Amino acid sequence: MVLPSVIIVGGGASGALTAIHLLRLARATGTPVAVTLIDQGGRHALGQAYSTTDPHHLLNTRVERMSALDDEPDHLLAWARTTGVHAYDYLPRAIYGRYLREVLAVAEDLPARPLHRVTAAAVALDADHAVRLADGRRMAADAVVLALGNGSPAPLPGVAAHPRHIADPWAPGALTGIDDGAPVLVLGTGLTMVDVALTVTRAHPDTVVYALSRRALLPRPHLVRPALPLPVTIPDGPLRVTDLLAATRKAVRASGDWQGVLEGLRPHVQELWQRLGPDERRLFLRRVARYWEIHRHRIPPHSATAIDDLRAGGRLRLLRGSLLTAEPATDGLRIRADLDGAMTGLDVGWLVNATGPGTDVTTSPFLASLIATGVARQDSLRLGLDADPDGAVLDAGGRRSDRLFALGPLLRGTLYETTAVPEIRAQAVALAPRLLQAAVSRSAQAQPVA
Repeated sequence: MVLPSVIIVGGGASGALTAIHLLRLARATGTPVAVTLIDQGGRHALGQAYSTTDPHHLLNTRVERMSALDDEPDHLLAWARTTGVHAYDYLPRAIYGRYLREVLAVAEDLPARPLHRVTAAAVALDADHAVRLADGRRMAADAVVLALGNGSPAPLPGVAAHPRHIADPWAPGALTGIDDGAPVLVLGTGLTMVDVALTVTRAHPDTVVYALSRRALLPRPHLVRPALPLPVTIPDGPLRVTDLLAATRKAVRASGDWQGVLEGLRPHVQELWQRLGPDERRLFLRRVARYWEIHRHRIPPHSATAIDDLRAGGRLRLLRGSLLTAEPATDGLRIRADLDGAMTGLDVGWLVNATGPGTDVTTSPFLASLIATGVARQDSLRLGLDADPDGAVLDAGGRRSDRLFALGPLLRGTLYETTAVPEIRAQAVALAPRLLQAAVSRSAQAQPVA
């Protein structure tokens, strides 16, 4: 008998959490299922975020919120105690990657519910939902999950390839060569810039980092003690950005605690986002998103202190403006930038694109093929794929699939807040029974009649 089968395309945290919860549900319900986890780089459970080896790259969420198991909120803390890991408030991301791998391995060992790990690039989805791989293999599935995580940064306009232009700082080994003490221009001042600055300034004591963005805004630090969620009164019905801002500001004025207000908003962000109309969402992205990001996606106090020290010592310098050109020069690049309206030249040894995850899904050959064949479509904001809020992918005609699902960053246009582990874990838990039902139902239909 052929087991019902689910293929998960993408083996990072989104894919691993999906596999973990699907296999655990299969065990709890006594349902045999075969799960295949496809990861292009062979970094199963690590993905982009947790493949770093720099111990100074910390989780941006406190350890007590980062359990892989929805029904065991203290699971990560218990794992840390039993494995001898010191349970800092913010664990190094490399340690969290180790944790995810071990949780996946435990789920993989469940009897009669095999997990097949595949290292390959998915390139297409056939009409029968078989996944075609770049090496020529074709893998049949009763249900398919798209768990591709964050994309690489969008290419910098007008900047040609160059050995000292790091187009993707999260590519394996991308930052290892930046150890010669030459100045580094980092484009972007968000979370990725923080990680890049911490790595390259430790690699050489003379390295100076210039961080350039339109507003030169840094992520805010977490409080040493976690903020307690505070209530925010949001009007019922269709929502406008002005309503949302007014309610948030009122709550901050009343409490004096903006971090508590954001913690109170966090569980409701996805529902609030869906209440915003298309034009209001676009307005939010243009006018509010950057301010929301730096306050919502905060950095650990230890990282904030390190960044403050770098700034105080002149080794991290924030520049407000935009990059115009980057031309090859002796031992690096000659930069021209518009800094507050003034054309400025800057000679640097390295240029690092830290503008954050790209959102153009058509840069992925696999996703581009799904769109080209009408199996999927981009969401109206071009932030990811169009899907219903529970992850069923919508085809070119807006029809929801009963066999193709997505979760994590691909749903940013639908849910907005969908990149952190707590939100992705909740999606994986909710998706597991739908996947199991879809796979069992489709498998039963395909079985030959005795």
